[in-house]
Amino acid sequence: MSRLNYGQRFPALEVPAVGGGTISLPGDLAGSYGVVLMYRGSWCPYCNAQLAAFSRAFDALTELGVKVVALSVDDAQTSAELVSKRKLRFPVGHSADADTIAAATGAYVNDDPHFLQSTGFILAPDGTVRLAVYSSGAIGRLVADDVIGFIRYITEHPDAR
Repeated sequence: MSRLNYGQRFPALEVPAVGGGTISLPGDLAGSYGVVLMYRGSWCPYCNAQLAAFSRAFDALTELGVKVVALSVDDAQTSAELVSKRKLRFPVGHSADADTIAAATGAYVNDDPHFLQSTGFILAPDGTVRLAVYSSGAIGRLVADDVIGFIRYITEHPDAR
């Protein structure tokens, strides 16, 4: 399994969305900068903190034209409870197949129990990867304030990497 690098097209992925419908990547983020957050599960305190921080930063991200989505292997009910509890303001996918997602993106997978490790991507409006953050454990992930600063920087300096 290889990791996604700068400039690569984000692979086509679909996961069911909390509340119905499907999250289709990278299509649902097309035309805007996008953030894809893969989180370990609703039981993970670090994931809860990350998702809550992105929800608090939602207005600032929206002002920059940034769309955020998150996904995990959690089932529909568990994911809906997390969205409600953390007041998440962006689409959240559930029931993701960890092996399929890992094969497509290079995300690390925990074997037992089986889940995706924290993985985050910033996508350009054309669906290509501008930044990838892979964690092999509980810590090491995208931070909302860093994403805001990074997108401000790359929009002001289009040739920046």
